[in-house]
Amino acid sequence: MARLAATGSSAAVQRFMTPPSVNLTDRQFDRISRMVQDLSGIHLHAKKKTLVQTRLAKRLRVLGMAGFEEYLALVESPRGSRELGAMIDVLTTNKTSFFREETHFDFLRKTVVPGLTNTRIRFWIAACSSGQEAVSAAIVLREALAAPDARDLRILATDISSRVLEKASRGVYTENEMEGLDTARRAAWFSPLDVRDGVRRYRVKPQVANMIHYARLNLMERWPMKGPFDVIFCRNVMIYFERATQQRLIDRFWHYLGTGGYLFVGHSEGLSGITHRLKYVCPATYMKE
Repeated sequence: MARLAATGSSAAVQRFMTPPSVNLTDRQFDRISRMVQDLSGIHLHAKKKTLVQTRLAKRLRVLGMAGFEEYLALVESPRGSRELGAMIDVLTTNKTSFFREETHFDFLRKTVVPGLTNTRIRFWIAACSSGQEAVSAAIVLREALAAPDARDLRILATDISSRVLEKASRGVYTENEMEGLDTARRAAWFSPLDVRDGVRRYRVKPQVANMIHYARLNLMERWPMKGPFDVIFCRNVMIYFERATQQRLIDRFWHYLGTGGYLFVGHSEGLSGITHRLKYVCPATYMKE
């Protein structure tokens, strides 16, 4: 009896350790693509099949599954809601850096922030990834306002990925992740921590971190926040959506912007081909009049 149990246990361990077949059929890819688009709005075209196959093969290993058919049976079932979230998580691209597309932050500092005369200031960073964009916006606010602590400053930073939000909430970044920050900003707004595996880590200082509230939000679902926002960043996100989804998203952003508020999109995106009521200001920057 003990020998049988040990043999069964060994087989289970072997199954877990052995990489499952990573052969993803076209039919299976189509099923995954439909689920991802229905849930997140992200359109996975055929060229993404290899990426999907590679990333989900890791989930099969974690779950000890033999192949994609077994995996699909789980995520398509009522008991698969948690894994469905994990699937969206691993298929979401989260490339970011501090002060990425720096011309936006220059415009924010020179033009937008000086025009914010109200005590209450609200920014929304949609699809914030691991937090660098939200931290960059908070730094600009603190640098450009004469008396930032006399204002009611809040930045809402949202993302569909729980994994990156967890990292963003910690506010800790490695030396490699500090790309985009000059020496002065690094010294002013980050505290050096310990060295791990030969790499220095840094923590965002409280005066910046306390301005930011991180929360999970699927842009395709109901938006619980009230607004209005003075600034909305939604950059390098809409390139993953089909045109109809982009149109709905821009319409919703318009309603959440206050009069005179700004919408920033990625420089590779723009709003050409989308019907909207926003005024073009400069590349990838729009204003609600």
